[in-house]
Amino acid sequence: MNGTRIEFENLSKVFRSPKKGAGEVVALDGVTLTVEPGEILGVIGYSGAGKSTLVRMINGLDTPTSGHLRLDGTDIVGLPERELRGLRRNIGMIFQQFNLMRSRTAAGNVEYPLKLAKMPKEQRQARVAELLEFVGLSDRGDNYPEQLSGGQKQRVGIARALATDPALLLADEATSALDPETTHEVLNLLRKVNDELGLTIVVITHEMDVVRAIADKVAVMEAGRVVEYGSTFEVFSNPQTDVAKRFVATSLRNTPDSIEAEDLLAHEGRLFTINLTENSGFFAAAAEARARGARIGIVHGGVTTLQKQSFGKVTVRMSGPDDAVSGFYEALKATTEIEEILR
Repeated sequence: MNGTRIEFENLSKVFRSPKKGAGEVVALDGVTLTVEPGEILGVIGYSGAGKSTLVRMINGLDTPTSGHLRLDGTDIVGLPERELRGLRRNIGMIFQQFNLMRSRTAAGNVEYPLKLAKMPKEQRQARVAELLEFVGLSDRGDNYPEQLSGGQKQRVGIARALATDPALLLADEATSALDPETTHEVLNLLRKVNDELGLTIVVITHEMDVVRAIADKVAVMEAGRVVEYGSTFEVFSNPQTDVAKRFVATSLRNTPDSIEAEDLLAHEGRLFTINLTENSGFFAAAAEARARGARIGIVHGGVTTLQKQSFGKVTVRMSGPDDAVSGFYEALKATTEIEEILR
C-alpha cells in the first residue's frame, strides 16, 4: 500500500473568541509544508500551538479560513460532506483516551467500522482476527475495555484504525495517557505499521521523546505557525528556534541545567559546552591544549544517534595556562558551537 501525500499550502484558521470583546483567535497561521507518502511526521508544540486544529483539518472535521489542503493531489477544502465521508474512510484515527466502546469487546470494537462499511460477516471476522494478531492481542478479543491495560486499549485502538485499510493514520497525543514502557511498545507498533503497511502517519504530541523515537520529519508549532521543520536529526542536532531548543533539551539532557551549572562552577577552572559533530575538531583542539599544559576533563554531556547519524554535546572543565585554554576556545570557535558557562 502507498501512503497518502499531504500538502498544506498557506493554511489558516481563525476562530471568533467565545469571550465577549476578546476578538478573534488565530489557531493556524499560514501553515505550508508537505508530507511525502509513507513518511512519519511528528508535529510538536505546547498547548494552544495549533496541533489538534491541524489534525481536524486533515480529516475534514474542521474547515480552514483560507488556504489549501491536498490529499494525494485533491484539495479537500470546500468539499461537500458526502465526499468528505468517503475521504475519511481512507484515514485512521488514534486518540489519547482510546475512545473504545465499553459495551463491546476488543474484537467488537475493531469490527465496528467494518460493520459500518457493510462488509460481510465472514470477512469481518477474518479481518478482525488478522488485525488482533497484528497488534499482539490474539488472546484478548473477548475482553471488554475495562479488562484491558492502557497499552492494550491503545493496541485495540490501532487495530480499529487499521480496519478499513487506510493509507493515512493520524495519532493525536496517542501516548499521553501511557507510562514510559507502554509508550515505547505502542511507538514500536506504529513503526511496524509504517514499515510493513507503508502508511503515512502524522503524530501530534507535546513529548519530544515520542518524536525522537518514531518521526522521520518534525514540524515544531508555536502560536499557530510552523516555526521549524526538518528531519528529526536536523531538528535535534541543531534546533534553530527557542521553542525547538526547549523541546530538545527535555529529551536529550546533554547540557547542565542551572543547578548543575552552579555545582560545576564551584570548582576551579573554566567551563565550556561544545557541540560534537564529525567536523567539530574537539579532539584535535583538546590534544593541542594538553600539549601546551592545559588540564581538561569532561564533566557533563551525551552523544545520541538518530537516523543513523550521531551528534551530541559535552561540557568540559579546563585549567592551566591562560594561553592554552584561550587557544582551545578560539580553535573550536572556528569549527563548531562552543559556549563558556560563566559565573
